[in-house]
Amino acid sequence: MSRAAFEARFPDEAACGRHLLERRWPDGFVCPRTANSGQGTKGWRLGAARPTFQCAGCDKQTSVTAGTVMHRSHLPLRTWFLAVHIVTSHSNGISALQLQAQLGLGSYETAWFLLQRLRRAMVDPERQALQDLVEVDEAEIPCRSKTDPLAGGRGRSHVGKMLLAGAVELAPEGQPRRIRLAPIAAFSAATLTASVTRAAAPGATVITDGWRGYAGLDGHDHRPKTVGTMAAHVLMKGVHRVFANLKRWALGTFHGLRRAHLQRYLDEFVFRWNRRRHTKAAFNTLLGIGARLQPATYRDFVDQRA
Repeated sequence: MSRAAFEARFPDEAACGRHLLERRWPDGFVCPRTANSGQGTKGWRLGAARPTFQCAGCDKQTSVTAGTVMHRSHLPLRTWFLAVHIVTSHSNGISALQLQAQLGLGSYETAWFLLQRLRRAMVDPERQALQDLVEVDEAEIPCRSKTDPLAGGRGRSHVGKMLLAGAVELAPEGQPRRIRLAPIAAFSAATLTASVTRAAAPGATVITDGWRGYAGLDGHDHRPKTVGTMAAHVLMKGVHRVFANLKRWALGTFHGLRRAHLQRYLDEFVFRWNRRRHTKAAFNTLLGIGARLQPATYRDFVDQRA
């Protein structure tokens, strides 16, 4: 959706409210308190600025944003919609400082909090694990801080580095499809096995290099490839293509990543990669997931509980 199309489709708060209402309750209002009792589907709309309903069973008033990623936000709905449009239409993403300028927000903290909530909504709780043929490997990216060396430690040293595990679902022709990325504490067997179990569906064929940390994979058709003197990116093209793109994205958009909130940045990269051929649907996808997520506070993000 172009910026002109966005302006035409969502010119004001009312248009945004109607669209969000359709995304959250496509079959009509459902009261979050009495939904399980079968009485939560009856209610009437109030004359509030944002679409708000009162349940006929318990008299609870529920705004269309209550209990969602926008919970208790004082920002206009159109600001939220514009933020979603900017985030999903920029192929390389956007920093909180840039988003603050684009939205005309008064503080960096507000932009950062908004962006963190959107990144959290980039992970669908109901997403399926990777299927069929899955290529798995681990990688390191330098950690930019005042104490860590710029290039990190040598070899498998963890000094100045952030460790992550990657999994890529491959098409029969060998082309990358969906991906998963997650930070890990070490390249140990316990850590890597748990990472593969979370990313790949049971019974999937898992291709790894000859690293002994993958030797204990159960429930998958494990097919290790010995790298030897051959470059790993030649033998396992899919996952190393993802790693290369991730490192360029991290450096180009954010000038390097920090340890705090690494998972959120990885989630954003995965969201963009998995929808690189479906960019037009990304706007509604992000809104839809955000409408189903439980809310999180600013302190939840600062303390990394959300």
